[in-house]
Amino acid sequence: MIPDKKRKLIAELKSALKDADELILATDEDREGESIGWHLREVLRPKQPVRRMVFHEITREAIEQALRETREIDLDLVHAQETRRILDRLVGYTVSPLLWRKIAPKLSAGRVQSVAVRLLVLRERERRAFVTGQYWDLKALLNKRPDQSSHRFDATLVSVGGKRVASGRDFDEHTGQVAAGKDVLLLNQQEAETLRQRLLESQWLIADVEEKDATRAPYAPFTTSTLQQEANRKLGMSARETMRVAQHLYENGYITYMRTDSVNLSEEAITAARRRIREMYGEEYLSPSPRRYQTKTANAQEAHEAIRPAGDQMIPADSLPLAGREHALYDLIWKRTVASQMANARLKLRTVTVNVADAVFRASGRTILFPGFFRAYVEGSDDPDAAWKARSSRCRAGSGRSSRLPRARGSRA
Repeated sequence: MIPDKKRKLIAELKSALKDADELILATDEDREGESIGWHLREVLRPKQPVRRMVFHEITREAIEQALRETREIDLDLVHAQETRRILDRLVGYTVSPLLWRKIAPKLSAGRVQSVAVRLLVLRERERRAFVTGQYWDLKALLNKRPDQSSHRFDATLVSVGGKRVASGRDFDEHTGQVAAGKDVLLLNQQEAETLRQRLLESQWLIADVEEKDATRAPYAPFTTSTLQQEANRKLGMSARETMRVAQHLYENGYITYMRTDSVNLSEEAITAARRRIREMYGEEYLSPSPRRYQTKTANAQEAHEAIRPAGDQMIPADSLPLAGREHALYDLIWKRTVASQMANARLKLRTVTVNVADAVFRASGRTILFPGFFRAYVEGSDDPDAAWKARSSRCRAGSGRSSRLPRARGSRA
């Protein structure tokens, strides 16, 4: 059945079709897009040949290639969408009114949202059943040398008298007490303060420094969900704003389609990213061979590529006429895509054990030996160059006495 407000549009399409040699359906290459294309064919009932074209980026090259490589409508996708629609009506039409009454109007609870609501309910029940407990520990602010306040590092109390100090993971969430079978030292506020004063009068010595090398591989390119998460962390954008800005970027030909579960990159994208890495960072920052990512999520809908800059040039944000949120989001997508083809970062991990009287403190840090993909992208940071340098830990302690004092801190189990 055609909605009344769409009858005029359908009439216009039928009129335009009379003078056409063929009908090309160019809806999205997902279940909903396939169903829309099928419904259009059923409503328009064209006498002309019908071709189905699909594209993932709005660029001249992509559109021309899609026109050359058309196909038939995939009825399996159409049937899948119709099944999803039935589930929405069976589930959503029942649950949505409940959300309107209990939470807020205009909320949706279809096949996906109903599962999310269920998870929220279960989590809320766990929260209400949770019983709080209290523990205290000590955190020391130490210097490598008394006159080097710029080389400060943190160390956490791990044991006293050979007994491990309790932390949040040792508590039973249903009782608020240390869980059965846990042989740990539970400090209260007074005991922690007394221990603090005693340790201030003792000598602090570095007992052990353990080092080992490690590597970090780059993250996969963005999917819809990871783009929303990272845009929120780095740019403070809500999921709604992220998708609105991404839609504008897609419609103007700057990025590929922004609704995807896939982390796969086309050969065109891989080649473009690797060429750009050579130009901007040099051969040593390029991964030895092309990286190809696979989606691990079961039943992921992979009709599209990962979200990436459109075309075969991998143009940086500063070279495009973008500003504000569009510039920031495109830049984020560009960095993540380029970083996915860069070399691993090489690190030196360091753990320092500090003895003071009968207590043991431990500090950990790392030094970046080779930044690799950190040069382009550090998760959670707007400035990769500053971020990877900041991540190179200054915890390069040697033997001797440390001058900074420990402080007590409270926490909840």
